[in-house]
Amino acid sequence: MRVRKMGLDFKIGVFGGSFNPLHHGHLILAQDVLETFELESLIFVPCGRPAHKHEADLADPEHRLAMLEPIVELDPRFEVSDWEIQRQGVSYTIDTLEALSRERGGQTLCFIAGSDTLPELHTWRRIADLLDAFPIVSLVRPGYSHEELGTMEFHLGPERKERLLENLVLGHRVDISSSDIRMRIAEGMSISYLVPSEVEMYIAEHGLYRA
Repeated sequence: MRVRKMGLDFKIGVFGGSFNPLHHGHLILAQDVLETFELESLIFVPCGRPAHKHEADLADPEHRLAMLEPIVELDPRFEVSDWEIQRQGVSYTIDTLEALSRERGGQTLCFIAGSDTLPELHTWRRIADLLDAFPIVSLVRPGYSHEELGTMEFHLGPERKERLLENLVLGHRVDISSSDIRMRIAEGMSISYLVPSEVEMYIAEHGLYRA
């Protein structure tokens, strides 16, 4: 289900995250955004060091990138960028978007974020510059609704809040999380059907996320 179809001028989406590990939920949400906004392509950007959260069991960035690479080759609309990994240091969204836009001749990119991050955007680095230069597409996750988000305080002013709420995607509700997958691996449980087979094999071969 879709909230609203907008006549927007961007054709490339940027999907950032830890992808620790990549799972089918990520891919289904990516497809929902591609279809809703008729994007030509979507760039997965695994973070090097996330600025706003810490994961004690965050796999090395090289592993998380390697799990993405064979998957994006299966769909011509998908790309992967190692920009945040190569730059090292803390990853800030505005820096990534500006760099990727320059690489593509100044094309306008949209950034894909979970709806649960919207009330926290005001804490992001150079958030005013980010919102003025790059549209944000928000994925409405289980437990959130358009009406509930509308009642939350974004600390960004009414005009920017309205723009953020215009670009919501109510995609397929897929209750899969990377944290649950890591827990299952640590406890010796199967992760079949939760992640692509290529990711499952890579995790097993490299002994990732074991207790």
